[in-house]
Parts: sequence; C-alpha cells; structure tokens
Amino acid sequence: MPLETSPESPAPLRQISQLMESYVARLGAVWVEGEVAQLTRRAGMCFLTLRDLDARVSMQVTCHRSVLDRVSTPVTEGARVVLHAKPDFYMANGSLSLNARDVRPVGLGELLARIEQRRQLLAAEGLFDRALKKPLPFLPHSVGLVTGRGSAAEHDVLENARNRWPGVEVRVEYALMQGASSAKQVIDALRRLDADDAVDVIVIARGGGSFEDLLPFSDEALVRAVAAARTPVVSAIGHEPDVPLLDHVADLRASTPTDAAKRVVPAVAEEVALLHELRRRAWQSIDLRLRNDQRALDAMRSRPVLARPTSMIDEHLAAIDQLRARSHRSVGHRLDVARHQIEGQLARVRALSPLSTLARGYAVAVGPDGHVLTSVDQVGADDRIDLRVVDGHVRATVTSTDRATTTVGRVSSGASDPTDGRGASGASDPTDGRGASGASDPTDGRGASGASDPTDGRGASGASDRDPTPDESQES
Repeated sequence: MPLETSPESPAPLRQISQLMESYVARLGAVWVEGEVAQLTRRAGMCFLTLRDLDARVSMQVTCHRSVLDRVSTPVTEGARVVLHAKPDFYMANGSLSLNARDVRPVGLGELLARIEQRRQLLAAEGLFDRALKKPLPFLPHSVGLVTGRGSAAEHDVLENARNRWPGVEVRVEYALMQGASSAKQVIDALRRLDADDAVDVIVIARGGGSFEDLLPFSDEALVRAVAAARTPVVSAIGHEPDVPLLDHVADLRASTPTDAAKRVVPAVAEEVALLHELRRRAWQSIDLRLRNDQRALDAMRSRPVLARPTSMIDEHLAAIDQLRARSHRSVGHRLDVARHQIEGQLARVRALSPLSTLARGYAVAVGPDGHVLTSVDQVGADDRIDLRVVDGHVRATVTSTDRATTTVGRVSSGASDPTDGRGASGASDPTDGRGASGASDPTDGRGASGASDPTDGRGASGASDRDPTPDESQES
C-alpha cells in the first residue's frame, strides 16, 4: 500500500530508507552492460564505476575479487563488460549500488555484430545513400577541424593544409576522441562548426587506434548528427582495416588526417601548374582551330565561285541569252509558218472571190426581178437587165434570146466587146466559148450567178440594190 503522509504527519527518513531497502531487496538479479570507468582492487573486494555507453549515467558496482579473477581477459578501465548483479540499497548513506556475481567482457565478435546490425538499420533509413553526399568546395575559405587537443592528427591536418594553401583558415574544435563521452563531445563540436556560416567543410580526424578506441565513431547519435549537418563532413579516422560507421555517412572518407588535408585543400603549386597547362592546351587548341579555319578559308577562296563571283551569274546569263535566242527563233519560225498559212489562205480566198472572176472578163447578169440570170428562159425581149462587171454595172436591154446547145444565152446591149466585135448581149469568154450571161467560176464549178460580191456582203443576185431609172436605161 502507498505510504500516506502529509505536512502534519510526515514520514521519518528511516522509514523511507527502510521502504526503499525493502523494495530493492525484492528486485531480482539483472544483466547490465556498461563501460568500466574506474576500477579499484582491494584485498577481498573490487569496486567498479560502471558508466552507461550512451547516457551520462554511472553507478557503483561491488564484487568479490574472485569474480574478476575468474574472467579470462583481464578487466581494465575503458573495457566494455556485461555483468550479472543484484541491486543493493545501503541505508546508512542512501546509496544505490550493484552487487556483481558474474562479470563478462564484451567480445570483439559481439561488438562487430552489434555494429553491423546498426549499420544495416541506418542504411535502411537511407543515411548512407550516395545521392545525399554533399560535394566539397574546390577552394574552401575556412576549414573546420574536430580532433583531440595536441594530437598528431591536428598537427598533420594543419601542417599539410597550410603548406598546400597558405591562405586557408582552419578553425579547430577540440573533443575527446575515445572513451564513453567521446561521441557526445564530437557531436557538440560538429554542431558548433556546422552553425558557423564561414566554415565551408568539416574534418573529423583521429590518428588511428584500436578497435575499441574507435567505437565512438560508430555511435548512432554521431552518425545521425553527421547526416543532418548542412556542411560537408570528411571522415579521417585513420584506421584502414576497420571502417567505423562515420566513414559510411561522411560526404568523403580519407584514409588518414594527412590524406584529408590533401583532399580538402588544393595545392597552390599544383593548381598554378595546372592553370599553365590548361592555358597552353587552350592556346594550342585555338591555334590549331585557326589554322584549320584558315586552310578551309583559303580552299573556299580558291574556288571559282569565290575567285570570280560573277562566273556563276555569267553562266546563267549565257543560258538566258541562249534561251532568248531560241525563243526568238521559235517565235520567228512560228510567225513565218503562220504568215505563210495566212498568205495561202488569203490566196485561196482571193481565188474564190467573185471579183477575181470578174477581173478575168466575166460579168454577172441580173434580171428585172433582181435574180441572177442562169437561163434564157428567165428574160424576154425588151427586158432590162443589169450586168455586174469588175468596176461597175452595165444596164442593158434584151433584144433577143437564143438557146445554144451549151445552154448559154446571148445578150445584147449598147456596149461592145472589143475582143470579138459583138455587142454586150452576145459577149462571150474566149476561154470557154460561153456568153457572159452564163459565166461561171472555174474555181468551184459553179456559174457566176452564184458568185457573191465581197464589196457589199451580198451575193451576185443582189448586185443591183434598185431598179434602173429610165434615164439610166437610156444612157445604156
């Protein structure tokens, strides 16, 4: 039952101590792991100060000397042990301690197994992914260094960094690099440097040591602190056979503190030599490029099209002139052919024209009714007829008709044909022996009565557009 107390009825201290002693006495023995921070051996007893591996908690442990003597590996300060102990409360001074009945040092194999299990856990969280690695600056202005005070690692980093680049600034944060509190001190130093915006890169350096000495650099809290840092972190623990977890999470792993200085700080002489070499190669490349371009330019300049730019135009002009001459010849030829065709057509048209027939001495006779006379039966004696000749009209009066065997009628008028001494009524064409009244166009086999007058757009039957007046007949 809980102890009932009040300001008016407080419990005496001895009662509280007795209750605590009674409660602790009921506790059974437990297995406890820790680091031996202090060890004192006396005649029959041994007194140890056992410290927690992570937290700042410690407790006194007592055991018979024979318990430690049974351990195969001597227990020393700094060793990790697992002991089987029963809690014990001492009423006289109110102290709590452990009474160890069995002490077993933690073996190397067991430690390696624990570290491997921790590595797999952190790797599964992605803390070791290469994509998370931050690049180091080419030329850091300020380098942060976490190391032990006066250690060889400090000397190696400072000397090599300043020899390589005298102007580099190194800010040192000291911490214990081994022991139970080492991990916490390294974390605190790392956070101070990471908070400084002037620090470009942080180096955690230690000059090697035993496997147990390097256990703080596999501490889970330290690994997570490095992963959370915004400044690139370089691990330079200097222990090649064994790789602490810090090497996996760091942005760069260096084999030794000296190697870290060389990897972080560039050498002035090397960089200057590299610049000279790059400048030489650049000029060489530019010179080669210029020479190649000059050769290409000379080759292009030697081409005819560039040596005489108008040559291409001249070729096209010559082609144009040839095409123009060919077009002129073609057009002229076509015009000549067309002209010959037109002249031929014109000659045929003229040959077919009634005027050409009349010009050869033919005449077209038109009766009183205005129709072309094609037969003697169309007129009678005293009928007035009109004779169309090439240059005008002749009015005549029929005195008589005579049917010829060739069916060509004879006409008589006041005009006489000087070729045969007869009147116009009896005029005939000496080329075919027919009278003018029966004249026909030999070009188409038709009589003149069917000829058309091109001067007025009418046929020969319309040669006279009105009847002759008595005066005109009298004149005839």
